[in-house]
Amino acid sequence: MSQSRMNAKSKSVDLRPILLSIGALALITVSLFASTLRAQEKTIVSHGYSFYGNLDYPADYTHFNYVNPDAPKGGEISIGTVGTFDSMNPYSRKGRSGALASVMYESLLGEGVNQTPAPADVYSQAYGLLAESLEYDEGRNWVIFNMRPEAKFSDGTPVTAHDIKFSHNLLLDEGLKSYGDAVRKMIPKVEILNDHKIKFYFAEDISRRSLIELVGGIPAWSKKWYEETGLGLNESRMEVSPGSGAYMVETVDVNRRLVYKRNPDYWGNDLPFNKGRNNFDSIRIEYFGDDTAAFEAFKAGEYTFRQGRNSKKWATAYEFEKVQNGQIVKKSLPNGSPPSPSGFVFNLGSEVLKDSRVRHAIALAYNFEWTNESLQHGLFKQRASFTQDTPLMARGVPEGKELEILQSLGDLVPDEILNEPIKMPHTSRADRLLDRRNIRAASKLLDEA
Repeated sequence: MSQSRMNAKSKSVDLRPILLSIGALALITVSLFASTLRAQEKTIVSHGYSFYGNLDYPADYTHFNYVNPDAPKGGEISIGTVGTFDSMNPYSRKGRSGALASVMYESLLGEGVNQTPAPADVYSQAYGLLAESLEYDEGRNWVIFNMRPEAKFSDGTPVTAHDIKFSHNLLLDEGLKSYGDAVRKMIPKVEILNDHKIKFYFAEDISRRSLIELVGGIPAWSKKWYEETGLGLNESRMEVSPGSGAYMVETVDVNRRLVYKRNPDYWGNDLPFNKGRNNFDSIRIEYFGDDTAAFEAFKAGEYTFRQGRNSKKWATAYEFEKVQNGQIVKKSLPNGSPPSPSGFVFNLGSEVLKDSRVRHAIALAYNFEWTNESLQHGLFKQRASFTQDTPLMARGVPEGKELEILQSLGDLVPDEILNEPIKMPHTSRADRLLDRRNIRAASKLLDEA
C-alpha cells in the first residue's frame, strides 16, 4: 500500500494541455478586451480630415476664403515650359509625361491642380471631393468613405467604390515597388460596403499619422477602361484613361504643345470645393528646348503666364517695352508657401558635424549678405526655418505644450532652444566677401571643438 502511494505521488503529470488552455484563454480574453475597447471607441463622421486639430472650414462652407466664388469663366491660360514629353501617363516610371497630365484625375479627398494642396490656405487638412463624407474611429484603425453618387468620369460612367479599390490595387501592383511593399503592410484589407461606400483597414502597431490622407489621395481610375483596353499603369503611352476632373485632353502635339479643355459636363462644378476654381476654358502649354527660347517666346506673346525662377533674369531682363507700357505685368505674389529650399543641411551622423560649434563656425564663414547683394540682386533673405514665412514657423520662445514636449527630452535640447528665439547666429558685411570678424569667431570655435 505504501509503495503504491509512493508511486502515485512520484508519477509525473503532463501540464502542457493545461498551460496551453490557460494561454489560449488569456489570448481570447486579451482579444475580446481589445475588441471591446475598439467597439467602445467613438466613430467620427466628418466632411474632411485633419490629423492636427480642427478643420478650418465647417461642413456647410460655401467656398474657400481665397477664391472669388463669382469669378468669370472662359478664355485660355497659356504657359511655357522647357523640356520634352513622350507619354500622357504621369503614373508610370517609364517615359516623360506631359505637363499637368494628372490634372484630369480626382481623389476621395480633394487636391489642387497637379496634386498641390487644396485648400491652399490651410495645412495638413483635406476635404471631401469624390467623397461626400468619411467615418473613422478615434484610434484610426479604419476609415470609411461615403462617395458622391453623382461623380462620373469624362466618358459618362459613374465613379464607384469598385473603381477606388481597383485604383488602390493597381498602384500596389504596378506603381513604385517601394510604395507597394510599404502600403501592403499598412493596409491589410479593403472592403466595398456598397457601390458608393468603401472601407480601408489599417494594420496595428504602425503610425496613424498619414494613413487617411494616403488612401484619400489615391487617384480614381476607371476600372472599366483598364479592363477593356488591357493597358497598364506602368506603361509609357499616349492613350489617356478617362478622369473625373474638370479638365480633359484636347490637343497633344508631342514635344511642342498640350491643350486641356474644361469638361462642359463636369459633374462637380457646383461643389463648394470647386467654387471659384477651374475658371479657364482651356489650359495651353507650349514646349521649348531651353529657357532662352522660352523667354523670347514670352516676349513675343506666344504664351501669357511665366514664373520667374532666375534672380538675375528677374532683376535685369524685364525692361523691354511690353513691361514698360503695361502689356506685361511683372509682380511678386506671396502665396504663403516656404521659399524653395536651398542651403547647407548638416549630416549629424558625421562625428565632426555632431559638435554644434563646428556647425556654428561653418555658418559664420558663409557670408550670406555679400552673396545676396553681389550675386542674387538682393532678392533673397536668410532662412531661419524649414517652414519659413508660414504659420508653422517657430516664433519667439517655446511655451505651453511645445515647451512641455521639449523639456521632456532632457539634455537632447540645448538651453538656448528653450530660452531664446530661433534666429541665425550672425550677420555679415555685404561690402566684402570675407567678413574678418566672423572668420575670427569661426576659427575660435573650431579651435575649441
